[in-house]
Amino acid sequence: MTMRNSASLFLCIALLGACSSEPAEEWLPLFNGEDLSGWTLKIAGQELGEDPWNTFRVEDGLLTVNYENYESLDSRFGHLFYEEPFSHYLLRVEYRFLGEQLPDAPGWAFKNSGVMFHSQSAESMLQDQAFPISLEAQFLGGNGTDERPTANLCTPGTHAVIDGVLVEDHCINSSAPTYHGEEWVTVDLLVLGDSLLAHIIDGDTVLTYTNPVIGGGNVNVFDESVKQDGQPLTGGYIALQSESHPIQFRQVLLKRLGDGNH
Repeated sequence: MTMRNSASLFLCIALLGACSSEPAEEWLPLFNGEDLSGWTLKIAGQELGEDPWNTFRVEDGLLTVNYENYESLDSRFGHLFYEEPFSHYLLRVEYRFLGEQLPDAPGWAFKNSGVMFHSQSAESMLQDQAFPISLEAQFLGGNGTDERPTANLCTPGTHAVIDGVLVEDHCINSSAPTYHGEEWVTVDLLVLGDSLLAHIIDGDTVLTYTNPVIGGGNVNVFDESVKQDGQPLTGGYIALQSESHPIQFRQVLLKRLGDGNH
């Protein structure tokens, strides 16, 4: 059985709630559609919880990341962390890009956001740290012309194994399609500790990997006690990104799987 088919099988099992002898819980809405209860934000250069620009807010029932109060980005990348860590679960995130990117932002951040998982906590990040040590399911939008698949894997301060090889590239493209407009896109992440991780769109497994570990670069001004290179990543926190392009999230749902949750 190929890794792709194996992930699809695990997804079917997960959706049936049969990953363990205990029945899986129903979907847990991490975002309640009303406010940011249960979430803590961390913006580079700011103290924990400080957001002078009202970057993260709820508008018309949508979790919205907006930059209307910014004159420039000035490398103020941000993350909104859910309060509880997880290790074995199915995560469903529904997102759409809209509006215009901040003019001074880097070109790679155009229609670029994502969800971090197996992440360090917000509290363990240093004030000027731009990205948490984590795995990222990278969400990309198209420019109307070029292929730009979504649901890729990026690895700030981490590595993962793909097809039996430890891959040290920072970002690995999935086989997902490109979404050029402002349409809603739903991404499922199947996370089984460090044994199997899969990115899924419309039931199609677009990327699988295993055995993530802490290591490598692409993370700055971190606490050295947190970045223990070689340490397996078996669980951690979930965070939504702000990377300079407006984005909205309509659903952030989680279904616990198995007995390995924190």
